[in-house]
Amino acid sequence: MRRSTTRRSSRMADEIMRELGRIIVQEVQDPRLELLTITGVRMNKDFSIAEVLYTHYNGQSSELEDSLQKARGFMRTTLGKNLRLRYVPDLRFTWDSFVEEMVYDGKS
Repeated sequence: MRRSTTRRSSRMADEIMRELGRIIVQEVQDPRLELLTITGVRMNKDFSIAEVLYTHYNGQSSELEDSLQKARGFMRTTLGKNLRLRYVPDLRFTWDSFVEEMVYDGKS
């Protein structure tokens, strides 16, 4: 994925990140996603893909990934309605290992 570094993509990524956080807290009914944290969103050059970086209190698990994939369509639909986007980007969830790397590197 070729990432965009424009100001427009940065604003769009911030809006998507805030709205996804709100959707997960207020609208998604899956208890496995309760302690999920959206740490960032990266847009590609043509805004067709939003790479959503996330962490979870209990760590990375296949069960968490499955629940995100199941809720992806709902989140994408709700995102399009709330942000009034003509084209809603495809949401791709990626585990954010930055925090873990910082913690483990700090102990050395």
